[in-house]
Amino acid sequence: MNIKFRSTRLAAIALSATLTLGVVTPVMADNSAASISSTVGTVSITKSSYFELKQIHVLPDQSGKLATFTITIHNEGSSELQFIDYWVRLKSKSGNQFSARLLPADKDKNRVAPGSTTDMTFYSTVNSTTNLQDLVVQFIKWDFSQPNFERVLGEVAVPDSYTDVTPADGTSVISIGGNDVKASIKKFLNNKNEKYYVPTVYLTLENVGSHTVTVPSYLFSIRTSEGLLYPLEAKGVKDLKINPKETKEIQLSGSIPVSVAANNWQLTLAETITDLKLNVAVAAFQLPAVTQGDGGSVGKEYTFTSKSGVYTTQLNALHRLPWEDKDILTADLTLSNKGEQSLPIPNLSGYFLLDDAVKIDAKLVQTSKVIGLGAGTNVNLQLAGKVPYTYEFSHIKLVLQEKEGEKPATGTETGSAAVTDVLEFSTQAELQAIPFIGMGESYTSNDVGRKTKFVVRNVSTYEDKTNIMYSTMVEATNLEKRFTNVNKLVANFRSSDGTIFPATIAEVKNKISPTGKGLLNVWASVPKGYSTANMNLLLGEAVTDGKLTEGEKTVADSYVNPVAFWLPEEKKEVKTKLSNVELFPYTININRIGTAIADGTFTLKFNYELTKEKLTEINTEGHNLLLVFEDGGGVKSFEKKFDFKDFDVINGESNADEDSKIRLGKHENFKITLSDPGLIYKTQFLKQFTLSVYDEFQGQRKLIASQKADWFVLSD
Repeated sequence: MNIKFRSTRLAAIALSATLTLGVVTPVMADNSAASISSTVGTVSITKSSYFELKQIHVLPDQSGKLATFTITIHNEGSSELQFIDYWVRLKSKSGNQFSARLLPADKDKNRVAPGSTTDMTFYSTVNSTTNLQDLVVQFIKWDFSQPNFERVLGEVAVPDSYTDVTPADGTSVISIGGNDVKASIKKFLNNKNEKYYVPTVYLTLENVGSHTVTVPSYLFSIRTSEGLLYPLEAKGVKDLKINPKETKEIQLSGSIPVSVAANNWQLTLAETITDLKLNVAVAAFQLPAVTQGDGGSVGKEYTFTSKSGVYTTQLNALHRLPWEDKDILTADLTLSNKGEQSLPIPNLSGYFLLDDAVKIDAKLVQTSKVIGLGAGTNVNLQLAGKVPYTYEFSHIKLVLQEKEGEKPATGTETGSAAVTDVLEFSTQAELQAIPFIGMGESYTSNDVGRKTKFVVRNVSTYEDKTNIMYSTMVEATNLEKRFTNVNKLVANFRSSDGTIFPATIAEVKNKISPTGKGLLNVWASVPKGYSTANMNLLLGEAVTDGKLTEGEKTVADSYVNPVAFWLPEEKKEVKTKLSNVELFPYTININRIGTAIADGTFTLKFNYELTKEKLTEINTEGHNLLLVFEDGGGVKSFEKKFDFKDFDVINGESNADEDSKIRLGKHENFKITLSDPGLIYKTQFLKQFTLSVYDEFQGQRKLIASQKADWFVLSD
């Protein structure tokens, strides 16, 4: 009986030890003096074997903080060691206990051969107030002679002096697929414009293992002294392979509000556990002192003089944006008048020069509706040119020119006017990351005459057998004092590994009233099974022939002023009652549901109320409200579509209660009738039915609510 009990107990322990979470690679410190400590502490197993707590991290998480730690089992004995006889616990120095789970990459590591070592990594959710130095890792052996069936072998408390952050001049070793890769920071640049710091970090990876490795899609972030995390965009990291003894460099760039203290920043690496939507720490580095650029000019003001007067120009940012099978190089400029007299806007043009050899013609785009510069005012300008998306370069120069004489025709950059170089901006390809807008936060376009606030309202997925229609609703609020059209935009969905999915926008056709809102439905087709975790929405103002795109039939050939929105998690809860069902911007309530069979006709009737957010315009093309009726015994089923475009149409000619369309307002005894002469003979089988509401888009559907009811009985 003792043997049977021990077997059952060990099986339960083994099952708890194999809870899955996704593959995460542990971080181990190099033995160099400039690296973090390679060992936190050890606990003996036998006279010749021991546990080593190799590293431990704590990272902010949605539910508090997430701790991860790696132990190494050293078996220096002559017989096999079975980890199924042991376990670890995580607790705080104050006595709080946290449940530790083993990562799935290590779930089969139950045996440690004589003379070998094995690494095992665990994770645990801890309190939001718990810090790294508060933690204690306890090692136990299952011992059924003890009252609680366990014997504590020892514990390792994280010392107050311990840090999981690699020093600025140090090196950490990251294990990728069982191979060691040395990671260190080569240099750190941090430019600044009016709104953002624009940091760029160069991370060096050296494969010191014996096999080629592929760098995972890590989440790179800057962690400020206040513990705030700001994402960084990784350039050239997708499918990056590093051969043995080979070194590769990754360029990371981002944007951080200037209101944030710019000292004591750290670079953090994390890996996403897609299934549970957790980001698990991989490594952290103290950022070194800012490297002084040689000729870099982002964020600096320069003046030039023309016949009209003296102008001040500042290069705010350089971006590289996806566009079909090409990339768009854009330069964001501010042209200012520092004088006391008004000045005309000069006739400017320019080009990019890559590696002092390749010239890329650029078109100037003026995004504000102004015709001159008053004293002390400025205007935003953009220059945009295209390069193959596969083309890499190490040095970029922007040459700004002024044309004397008549302006060229729209869409051209040549003419009879003489061209004079007025300024050069030169930098070592420090392309800035697109500014990220956090979940629930808004972005405001302050261009004169087109001031608009944008915010992401929700995310929805509509599925069929092969694809997912990934959709997000973007709310645009008119901040002008006149009715205006929503700016023409270009949209792309971008995954965490840099994959781009060009998106379609259902544009609002009507003008938006002051303080009114327009809802832009943005969608793209994504292969079924493709992870949309950490997806972001890239939006930019559409440009055609060097001017902001206007008109329904005008097609954009590029875009400027990019911004990226982090997307919220999709609300997938299916309501069990047909009340307050959201079909944004509409809400429908359905009650008093009843069924009847008479004269060979089946009738479904109900009361409903359809409401809509006020002062909101939306293009509902392709959207349907889909009602699905299903008998519990499979006797009767049908579907009925109601086009969103009919919701706002007032039906003044017929009785509203006899209307076959769903309309705004409150309506009683709405009926759906179907001919079914044989249904009356099956009434003894009709017990209960289900009425479901789907949001259907482009032929694909999403279940929103589903309610069960009894046949021939009027529901509440």
